[in-house]
Amino acid sequence: MKNFSKLALVALFIASGSLFISCSDDDSAKPKSLYAKLGGTTMVADPNNPGQMIEQGRLSYRSVVDSTITLIVSDIVVGAEGNLGQHFAPVISEALSGNTTNVAILSDNLTDFFSANTGGGATNTYTGLNMVAAHDPAQNPRMGKKSNDAEYDKFIGYVGAAAGLNGVTDPALIGEVVAVLESLRAPIVQE
Repeated sequence: MKNFSKLALVALFIASGSLFISCSDDDSAKPKSLYAKLGGTTMVADPNNPGQMIEQGRLSYRSVVDSTITLIVSDIVVGAEGNLGQHFAPVISEALSGNTTNVAILSDNLTDFFSANTGGGATNTYTGLNMVAAHDPAQNPRMGKKSNDAEYDKFIGYVGAAAGLNGVTDPALIGEVVAVLESLRAPIVQE
């Protein structure tokens, strides 16, 4: 599984595109937040909600989150070796029976979390569980089991593949995203 994660991260570095763009060429001395580097507060049309606008940074996160969820679910459905089905069993079970409410909640929570904690400012807030509680089935009934390092590596691989599908090209930016994910390893990996 570690090889998959490393391969996915390498693919992520090589992968394509233009979704994650800087909001401007601001030469100010203050370094840009990761959120700003992912498009920041520039308003763009929301492809999921015609007639509505969304911040490009938030759209960037939401696109990668939704693609990550799709990749995970695809592996679960086809029974791919090492899939994360046990982790997401409660949510997947509901989705397969037609109730996608908790999948939407998962997407919103992850988008909120990353947007709020990487410089999204006052327009992006996270009010969900802390990372320990969110990943502990005893505290969060939407989580099927605790994670180990190999499973978290697999998750990072999914994020890398999803980012590539959404046009990530800048190795420095990718490094920042990976650093954020790695900073969450301790509270998330509980097994």
